[in-house]
Amino acid sequence: MFSRSALSRGAQLAARRQGCSQLAQRRAYAAAASSARSALNYDTAEVAQVKVATRDSHGPTTKLAVVAKAGTRYQPAPGLTVGLEEFAFKSTEKRTALRIVREAELLGGQLIAYHTREALVLEASFLREDIPYFTELLAEVVSQTKYTTHEFHEDVERVLKVKQAKLAHDVSALALDSAHSVAFHTGLGASLYPTSSTPLKSYLNEHSVADYAGAVYAKSNIALVGDGATPTALHKWTEQFFKSVPASPTSAVALNTKPTTYYGGEQRVAHTAGNSLVLAFPGSSFGTYKPEIAVLASLLGGQPNVKWSPGFSLLSKAAASVPGVVASASNLAYSDAGLLTIQITGGAASVRKAGEEAVKALKSISEGVSKEDLTKAIAKAKFNALEASQSGISTLLSAGSGIIHTGKPFQIAETVTSIDGVTAEKLKTAAKSLIDGKATVAAVGDLNVLPYAEELGLKV
Repeated sequence: MFSRSALSRGAQLAARRQGCSQLAQRRAYAAAASSARSALNYDTAEVAQVKVATRDSHGPTTKLAVVAKAGTRYQPAPGLTVGLEEFAFKSTEKRTALRIVREAELLGGQLIAYHTREALVLEASFLREDIPYFTELLAEVVSQTKYTTHEFHEDVERVLKVKQAKLAHDVSALALDSAHSVAFHTGLGASLYPTSSTPLKSYLNEHSVADYAGAVYAKSNIALVGDGATPTALHKWTEQFFKSVPASPTSAVALNTKPTTYYGGEQRVAHTAGNSLVLAFPGSSFGTYKPEIAVLASLLGGQPNVKWSPGFSLLSKAAASVPGVVASASNLAYSDAGLLTIQITGGAASVRKAGEEAVKALKSISEGVSKEDLTKAIAKAKFNALEASQSGISTLLSAGSGIIHTGKPFQIAETVTSIDGVTAEKLKTAAKSLIDGKATVAAVGDLNVLPYAEELGLKV
């Protein structure tokens, strides 16, 4: 039989081993968390006078994007940003549009172009080993696109009319556009996409698009962002292929660079396709990030996190009591301004009722918030930020926009750290400043039913 002392020594040894194992496990978790957080950040450098940001997720695919300071706020005339977007991946000095399509498909790649109010993005997604071809292609599109007459009439104009027809029936997009117009007037207030009533013929043609391209496609005005590539590889091919990109603008076209001013106000548009109401307030920008606004947007929320549950957010609870309504809150961040929006869509009477409940919810936050709701809102804001950092499109866009506007990418680790510092008092103060300040209200739909700002208790 074993002696008691032997059993005791065995128990002590087992306990010691278990303690060491738990310590090692905790250290491993900490190291993994640190590694994961660093993997969310971009390494930046200047290569061949081009600002380059890259991070390596060590996966089999890569996303590579040119982000240009060419969104609708910078266009000197309506339609130029859209025209430049539609000319992406068309014929260049070296390749026809058909050849570009066939080569990209042979390599399994995907090519897209899109724009925001501040940026124009040319993006390629491909297998990791094909980075030389797609780096060359992006440089070629930026510096050697032909802007031909036949492509303008056959492709650009045709697609533009199709998208305009779709926009004409999207009351949510129209309401959000109206809110930006009222809030900022020009610049960020410019329509994200020109409506069919916009007089484009006097502004938009292949020559005006080419002139706009000469003003925005310059090394001083773009950033190259890679996700899933090593800095060594991306720097090598950038050095080789981006030499042909002009260092400075080659066109006399002057961009609209006026700083943003928030005005606020109200706009109402009659429409038969549906009803949408936008309540907006000054929000958080990339330049001056306000974590309390991110937490406030999460607390207002709108969509439940768990199926069959209305969720903890105030808007989701309000929407649950009003049938047929979709309500959501979000902060739209730009380089020098932000817009905290509450958007409600549905039947006219239901939208009106939900709008009243949304204002009540915001006022209740200005009077105080429970510890439990604050904890949930902070966790949700952190999750939203981290989840967005893993999405290729939003990550490339935010990193590139940060570089071309502030000189550095928007780093997610800094965001998460600041969100942890939000207190109930900070949230209460932020909500009160919005309620007491000048709001922006845009209503699209049945104006006989949709409320005025004054009826909701908002100042405009």
